[in-house]
Amino acid sequence: MKFDLIVIGTGTAASTAALACRSVGWKVAIIDSLPFGGTCALRGCEPKKVLVEAAKTIDSSKRHQNKGITGSERIRIKWSDLIRFERTFTEPFPKEREDSYVKAGIIPFHGPARFVGSNMIKVGYDGNNRILNSRFILIATGAMPMNLNIPGLENITTSDQFLKIEGDNLPNRIVFVGGGYISFEFAHIAARAGAEVTILHRGKQSLERFDPDLVNQLVQKSREIGIDVQVQKIVRGIDKTSDSKLVVYASDAH
Repeated sequence: MKFDLIVIGTGTAASTAALACRSVGWKVAIIDSLPFGGTCALRGCEPKKVLVEAAKTIDSSKRHQNKGITGSERIRIKWSDLIRFERTFTEPFPKEREDSYVKAGIIPFHGPARFVGSNMIKVGYDGNNRILNSRFILIATGAMPMNLNIPGLENITTSDQFLKIEGDNLPNRIVFVGGGYISFEFAHIAARAGAEVTILHRGKQSLERFDPDLVNQLVQKSREIGIDVQVQKIVRGIDKTSDSKLVVYASDAH
């Protein structure tokens, strides 16, 4: 099949490009091996907002204790119910996104995409492949967590997986490796859900590309709610004990 544009990925950037090109008459195909929607809609920004609102509710009730509000100490997050509510937004989205492509005249394909020529893509799984040709090919697959190349790497839960943690409660103790904004967002959610939280960051300052004064305020507020923020710490390895608990080994950065 021949196209003017093939887009690999179905997130915000991919969808914007596909729809814009289709609107001027281009023949467009879009491919994803994961459920349509991308990280922001399914595993990041949007589902995270549901968790953030729950954390904000806990925070607001505590700040208003004895200011006309009582009983804040009894307010808790029931994790399983919160995740179930979050999925009412994410589970219908892949079909809605695919339907929007079809309505716009974009042809969707499911499966991994592989280059088999400068303008040729093989899409699909073994035994059920299609060869697509296109004038232009846009790779908009987003990013993946960096390989830390440390012993016990397989024991790390990524930010994508954080939103899939099952059970009525989060683990009692959580260590976040890295002090970026996603780490701080999830750390605050976890702390408000009752977990004991530690952030280990290898640099001299968390959120290094952000305004230092604002970062200092954030770190101070984080520590006030019980988050242990440690800088200049390098994670050297992670072990799993016989009772399935994890031990994180870190040392000072030099």
